[in-house]
This record gives sequence, structure tokens and C-alpha cells, in this order.
Amino acid sequence: MKKLSFLVLVLFGLTSYSQIDRDQLSLDISKADAANMEELKAFVWKKQTVVIVGGVEKLTTLNELSVDENDSITIRNIDASTTVKKKRGIRGRVQQNAAQDKLEYVGKALQMALAYTFMSKGQLLDFFNKAEITEKDGIIEAKSKNVYVKGDMLTLQIESETHLFVSKNFSSIMDGDPISGTIEYAKFSSGISHVSKSMMKLPAKDAVIKSENIDYLQRVR
Repeated sequence: MKKLSFLVLVLFGLTSYSQIDRDQLSLDISKADAANMEELKAFVWKKQTVVIVGGVEKLTTLNELSVDENDSITIRNIDASTTVKKKRGIRGRVQQNAAQDKLEYVGKALQMALAYTFMSKGQLLDFFNKAEITEKDGIIEAKSKNVYVKGDMLTLQIESETHLFVSKNFSSIMDGDPISGTIEYAKFSSGISHVSKSMMKLPAKDAVIKSENIDYLQRVR
């Protein structure tokens, strides 16, 4: 009898899983994300970023961000500072070229991170169609491989009730190098969701990029 009950539970679980409407789930999440993005248009905020190489802080930047009418993130540089002391002569030029290469590498990695952070309706639909989906304690977790490049992995955590993102984690390949990142979300008292913190690891350059969004202020109408 116990074996039969266990078999029934297993079959019921499989049936319930097969009945997940993946298309509807992706559309619900896209709709919630679009509505939340519309609410974020009323705000302007700052993003503090620290680039750490070999365990040492090398560069810090401060940017101002906002969402434009086309739902694109606009970024304005406010401040930047570096702990790297500039050398003179040929050594200085070599140092400058090496720094430029690293900045280009970091910039490319950040662009790749944006692709995992901001996904279109079509991309979300493709993702959920092949994702492994589970739900526990009010959180939907969807995990899929080969999202953008062969061998990458993306895991999304979403609130079951609001369909808003809780976190995103990805690992990928860039120029043959492994990279990984995490994005954490928080909410205002009004319920509007926003990215609070993010971190990227670039082991090929022994680098870590840490960012935090701060000072969310409503625009003057």
C-alpha cells in the first residue's frame, strides 16, 4: 500500500509538472517586468562600481542611471578614480595599453551581463520552453543551459505571487574564458522592484566587479 501511495504521488507530481503552461509563465513574467520598468521611469539613481584585480581595488566609478521612454537604461558618468600610479616613458605607454585592454575586457563582460539581466519577451519564451522549473516557498526557480552560448547556464528566481525577479545567476564563456555573475533585487515600500547589488567574476583576469545601486530619487515632474 505504501509503495502504491508513493507511486501515485510520483505520477501526480509528474502530471502537475507537465501541465505547467510555460508560454503563459513567460508572458506573465514579461508583463510584470514591463509594468515594473514603467514604474522605474519615475526614478533616477546612482550606481557605485568597484573593479578588484588580484584582491586589490584598482578602479571605482560612480554613474547616474535612469530608464528612458524606450525602456533602455541611460548611464551618465559622474566620477571615476584609480589606485594605479601612472609610469613614465615607454613603461607608461605599455601600462596604458595594458590598462586599456583590461578596460575593454571588463566592458565586454559587462555588456554580456546585460544580456542576461534584460531579456526580451522572445528570449524569456525560449528560456522557459527549455528550462527546468521548480517552485518552493513562494519562489519559482527556472534553470536552463545553452541560453546564449554553448555551455552557459542561467538561473532565475521569481516571486510566485508578483512574478517579479528575486535574483539572477549566470555562468558563461567569453573569448574562451569562463565568467559568472549574480544580480540581486530589492523592493521599495511601494512594491517596485529594482536591482540592488551585482557581482561578476572574471577569473582569466583575476578580477571581480562589484556594483551597488543607491540613492533612488523620484524625478521632478
